[in-house]
Amino acid sequence: MAMDARSGTWSARLWDDVETIFAAILEHPFVTGLTDGSLEPEVFAHYVAQDVHYLRDYARALAIVGAKAPTLADTAMFARHAAEVYDVELALHGSLLPALGLDPGAVDATPVAPTTQAYCSYLLATTLAGSFADGLAAVLPCYWIYARVGAALLAEGSPDPRFQRWIDSYGGEDFAATVGQVLDLTDRLGATLSPAQEASARAHFVTTSRYEWMFFDAAHRREAWPV
Repeated sequence: MAMDARSGTWSARLWDDVETIFAAILEHPFVTGLTDGSLEPEVFAHYVAQDVHYLRDYARALAIVGAKAPTLADTAMFARHAAEVYDVELALHGSLLPALGLDPGAVDATPVAPTTQAYCSYLLATTLAGSFADGLAAVLPCYWIYARVGAALLAEGSPDPRFQRWIDSYGGEDFAATVGQVLDLTDRLGATLSPAQEASARAHFVTTSRYEWMFFDAAHRREAWPV
């Protein structure tokens, strides 16, 4: 099923909880700057460097979710996705960083910004200590919101080839198909949850959706530790 055509499903109810957050993301000057060309390359470079830090922990979170998955097929899916973070997304960064004047080998020396650390810490804490449903709900916004943002921006395009490369990666059919697999599992799981389990998972979904907005905003501000 398509990632945005799921009327009456649990994922549709989850999305209803974050419609205003997603609208705020699309309206954020970081995101609009990708298509109108107003985003400063230094800001985008800061974002990409922080995303490298983030994705390393996101891959770990996916592996933890996979370890708690109800079936071997689900475990294998998350294992593949964790590997794809390294193979596909970090490869994208490997080409973007030099284009932005940054040395890919020096990213480790870039300090992890406060929002990056907070988001990663929340993901790892939730996936480790929570249920499978909690962990799935926590990692889902990074899949789904990026796919929806990518699709929206793909229709507009960007005058900057570096920004367009990023848009093509998240707005393409391959990533949409990956997200569709996770949403299929989300909807199967939703039908099995008690009211308390569903409420817990939905709260995590909303929280990490907020972190997605915060991540773009922190990059736009080139956030650093205040002291």
